Amino acid sequence: MPHLTSTTAGATGTGVRTALGVPGYAHPLVAPAQWAELARPGTPLDWVVLNVAAGPGSRPDPHCLEAAGRLRAAGVRILGHLDLTYGARAFGDLLSDAHRHLDWYRVDGFLLDRCPVERTALPEVRRAVTTLRAISDTAHIVLGHGRHPHPGYAENADQLVTFAGSWSDYRWSQVAEWTADYPPDRFCHFVHGVPRGHLDEALRIARWQGAATIYFTDRTDGGGRIDPWETMPGYWDEIVSRVGTGVSE
Repeated sequence: MPHLTSTTAGATGTGVRTALGVPGYAHPLVAPAQWAELARPGTPLDWVVLNVAAGPGSRPDPHCLEAAGRLRAAGVRILGHLDLTYGARAFGDLLSDAHRHLDWYRVDGFLLDRCPVERTALPEVRRAVTTLRAISDTAHIVLGHGRHPHPGYAENADQLVTFAGSWSDYRWSQVAEWTADYPPDRFCHFVHGVPRGHLDEALRIARWQGAATIYFTDRTDGGGRIDPWETMPGYWDEIVSRVGTGVSE
C-alpha cells in the first residue's frame, strides 16, 4: 500500500464523494459510442475534457459540436484542453485557444495540461488563470501537473491533477503533506494500467490520499507510445457503479 506522509489527508478522504474526471477520449468520429455513454443519466462525472486536435482545432468541428451539445444537455461539465507545454507555450496562443473553446464549444472551464510544477513558473501560470477567469468568470480551472507541484499552485485553480501515471507507480505513491490543508475535491488522480481486480484498492488509495476526482483505466501507455486515456476502460460499467454508490473500504 502507498506510504502516506500525512494521516490527515487520509482521514478526510474516506468521507468525500468521489467522481470521475475524464481526461478526454479519442475524437467523437472515431469513438462515438464512448462519447454517447458519457451522457448517460446518473453517471458520476465531475467533468469531461474536450480535446479536438491538441486543443480546439482551427475551425469548429461538427462531430465535437454534437458531442459537446449532448453532454451539455445532460448537465455534464465540459473542460477545454489547453496545453501549457510546461511553461513554454506562448501566452497569446493559449488565450486564442481558450477563446475558440468558449466561442465554438461553450466549455465550462479548462484543463491546463502539462502544467509546470516549479515555484518559478507560478507567476506565469497565475497570469494565465487570471486571464481565463476574466474571459469566463465561471470557468472551472484544473491544472494538469501530473505530480505534486509547489503548494502555491493550489491557490490559483479549482483543482490540481497531482498524479497521472501507471498503476505500478500509484500503488507506492506518496501524498505531499501540504495537501492535507485542502479538501479532497481540490485534487485529481489519473491512473492507467489498473487491473480490474485492483479497482477497490485504487479507490482506497485515492481516498486515503485525499483525491475526490479520479479516472482509472485498464488501458496502458504502451511504454509511452499510446495515449491510455483515448479509449474507455474495459470495466467502465463496474467503475461507474462503484464510484456512483460510494464504494469504499
